[in-house]
Amino acid sequence: MPPVVAPATAPLTAVPATVRVFILDDHEVVRRGVRDLLEAEDGIEVVGEAADAREALARVPAARPDVAVLDVRLGDDRGGDHAGIEVCRELRAAMPELACLMLTSFDDDEALFDAIMAGAAGYVLKQINGADLVAAVHTVASGTSMLDPRTTSRVMARLRGPRTGAHGGPVATRKPAPSELDALAPRERQILDLIGEGLTNREIADRLCLAEKTVKNRISSILAKLGVGRRVQAAVIAGRVRAREAAPGYGTDRPRP
Repeated sequence: MPPVVAPATAPLTAVPATVRVFILDDHEVVRRGVRDLLEAEDGIEVVGEAADAREALARVPAARPDVAVLDVRLGDDRGGDHAGIEVCRELRAAMPELACLMLTSFDDDEALFDAIMAGAAGYVLKQINGADLVAAVHTVASGTSMLDPRTTSRVMARLRGPRTGAHGGPVATRKPAPSELDALAPRERQILDLIGEGLTNREIADRLCLAEKTVKNRISSILAKLGVGRRVQAAVIAGRVRAREAAPGYGTDRPRP
């Protein structure tokens, strides 16, 4: 999976003059390589690194980076095969302004889904070339997601299909109650559906005959009401609700008014 960048939209935040980066990877050679690559670029400063989850969670808050480059799989037991995603989840909860860029050797839809729900701003393979990695750091530092409509579609397809466990049986998934979307106004539901289709703010504005600034404000309201920080997370929640509502027998056991 090559790195994917969302269609051009107005950045959510101003790009800092110098992007401060923290690196988490359990392989020293990888950490050194990423550090040397980034530090060779003007406008990027590596402010710290860690080899495991515990070290990262202790050091990142003090380093105050703009971007954390996190290996998905770490050598420690924390979080299992996706320990780096658990670090992302904890860091985003403590530092909502932090952009997390997940770095992995494996094209894994399960990890991609978990990374999105953990609040990651981007997901790239370690086969990425140096120039693209630098561009990825600047992209997520600006507040722009590196998850394009094709990536979102993969996640939505995964939500619609049954999940299977190690023995081939279904795995229970967490399904948000339909009431999660009840707080949204009808226009906000429309906008959320269009986000799920991968439309940009400008395209949504054109589709609904609204000002682009109005769309941006509505999206901010949607994220706040759903309690998430990124539009892709909101689209995933909406996809879960739609999948539940479309399931056979949905609503038959609900009490009648």
